[in-house]
Amino acid sequence: MIKYLSTRDNTHTITSSQAIINGLAEDGGLYIPENLEDLKLDYHEVIQQDYPGMAETVFGKFFSDFDEETIEKVVSRSYTGKFSTEEITPLTKVEDAFVLELYHGPTCAFKDVALSALPNLMVESMRMNDFQDEILILTATSGDTGSAALHGFSDVPGTKIIVFYPEGGVSETQRLQMVTQDGKNTCAVAVRGNFDDAQSGVKKLFREIPKPCDGVSLSSANSINIGRLVPQVVYYFSAYRQLLDMGEIQDGDKVNFVVPTGNFGDIMAGYFAREMGLPVGRLVCASNSNDVLREFLETGHYNRKRDFHKTTSPSMDILISSNLERLIYTIAGQDAQRDVELMTQLKEKGVYEITAEMKEGLKDFVGGFATEEEVKETIHDTYQKTGYVMDTHTAVAAHVCAQYRKDTKDEKKCL
Repeated sequence: MIKYLSTRDNTHTITSSQAIINGLAEDGGLYIPENLEDLKLDYHEVIQQDYPGMAETVFGKFFSDFDEETIEKVVSRSYTGKFSTEEITPLTKVEDAFVLELYHGPTCAFKDVALSALPNLMVESMRMNDFQDEILILTATSGDTGSAALHGFSDVPGTKIIVFYPEGGVSETQRLQMVTQDGKNTCAVAVRGNFDDAQSGVKKLFREIPKPCDGVSLSSANSINIGRLVPQVVYYFSAYRQLLDMGEIQDGDKVNFVVPTGNFGDIMAGYFAREMGLPVGRLVCASNSNDVLREFLETGHYNRKRDFHKTTSPSMDILISSNLERLIYTIAGQDAQRDVELMTQLKEKGVYEITAEMKEGLKDFVGGFATEEEVKETIHDTYQKTGYVMDTHTAVAAHVCAQYRKDTKDEKKCL
């Protein structure tokens, strides 16, 4: 059975269902499988199935304390009748690259894929552990997570959810989706500041009042919760299978994934897919003008002390990338004390730098970024050439993909 431990304390382990209930570890760390080698499988066993089948296999690997019947129930409840396309995450060819479309869910947010599953995983985790407390879910959002989380947890028994979003920092559509959600257990709150302020506030609440009152426990719907992140692993397998079906690759060919991300959750899911055995080439981290991740991947130096830019891709307007901690812990050789030292430096000084040895662990990652003008040009030029309408986040990735190919001459398929 795969056990989970905190990135800041690897002296004791818990089950996956307990990690899902907790969301964030009491010490402020993030839960990660004790041994990533235990995730290995034959990827052919995954890609020969339809999307629900792939989800069942991936969930079963990560959440090994769930029995097969429970996993099947979770997947069926999560994906049956909720998406507007037969293929949950369809792949579309756009010129010489591919776009994995994640917007066909109930709120049109790319987080719908994961947040359709997390509420069901949470309910089953509570049942399995005879968990009697009501779970109060605290979640920070820069847009997509908020609307998807509120919809996903709407009227889910045993839960309440509060989403904190930056005032003036989300699109009007996203704001309206959040504040008009009709679930009796949902609430959306605007905060003065940006996403980092909202996320830091949520983490502070976890640290200082993990149990706000009798009968209530805190959890999270952000990708700091392993139950939110793992469902995102599935669509990497789905993308690979679709490339095979389209005749674009041969079985065993490596594929580069260009991921627009600010909190490092989606690209961390790609890293997990690679660790499971999927033929992943480079994981290209695409940033907007808030390019703290690009700088880190190039230099090994993380510096959040920089100007914060409000952009047209607000889901990436982030300077403190929480999920990066899972990768830091891994490339530090699962040294929890080293992870604590670096996270303390980030909190107190706003910067940290990894060792040369740790930087070797980043060799499969590449960073790139797109300015606001480059995003506009990409959307315009793509539409003029192909008629395909890109959202701003996809345009960031498309620009970074084109730049990466130009700079490296890497001819692997890129999506």
